[in-house]
Amino acid sequence: MLRKDQRKSLRPTADAAEVARFNALAEEWWKPSGAFKVVHEFNAARLSYLSEQLPALHGRRRTSDAPLAGLRLLDAGCGAGLVAEPMARLGAEVIGIDASERNVSVARLHAEQSGLDIDYRHALPEDLHSDESTFDIVLSLEVVEHVSDVSAFFTAVGRLVKPGGVLVIGTLNRTPQSYIKAIIGAEYVLGWLPRGTHAWTKFVTPAEVVRHLAPIDFDEIDLKGVSLNPFGFRWSVGSDTSVNYLHVHRRRPATE
Repeated sequence: MLRKDQRKSLRPTADAAEVARFNALAEEWWKPSGAFKVVHEFNAARLSYLSEQLPALHGRRRTSDAPLAGLRLLDAGCGAGLVAEPMARLGAEVIGIDASERNVSVARLHAEQSGLDIDYRHALPEDLHSDESTFDIVLSLEVVEHVSDVSAFFTAVGRLVKPGGVLVIGTLNRTPQSYIKAIIGAEYVLGWLPRGTHAWTKFVTPAEVVRHLAPIDFDEIDLKGVSLNPFGFRWSVGSDTSVNYLHVHRRRPATE
């Protein structure tokens, strides 16, 4: 358990303007043709990767009925549960936290309607600080680019991963390609996302993720891009990390 002085040292990571933005959009999450339509399509590719890799990283077979059974999983920045629900269906014990109270309310209602037992909380990573709040898997997907303090955020989520556990960061790379595609293209030309959803200056490179996580006992184990094929308009996971990427890290086992 973290000491009281250690808990005080965790700087708040929520950005008030970003929270307000997502509060206003909370009702749109589960509408297939709503403001987050492109997120649903993007999410399908991301979930395909996670559904294969997470069981494998814990020595499980994906072909079993519940390959994540017995594992505790935290979805940090869960939104309305687009990832938390599929992870629960894979058998994980899922806790989802989000800075937007309206997101949490929408997530709870949808999980209840879907017959899923997911513990959703209106909380930030730094709010979870007991020994019981450590996890085999921590997911932080499309969150880092919205926080107020990147360093504090990585410290907060890193402390929630058990030694030997896995942390998955999904975010946007800070490259010329991401500015053109994710902001100019997605927000202003094609209207796939509401204007102002992202600020390019807040995007984080894979090298920066490594730099934040290495000092707190994490090793990089996989890096994949999530990209859109402009001909078939299908998202896939591959080697192109110039815009979106998934970055997997394992916390080093505790030494005796």
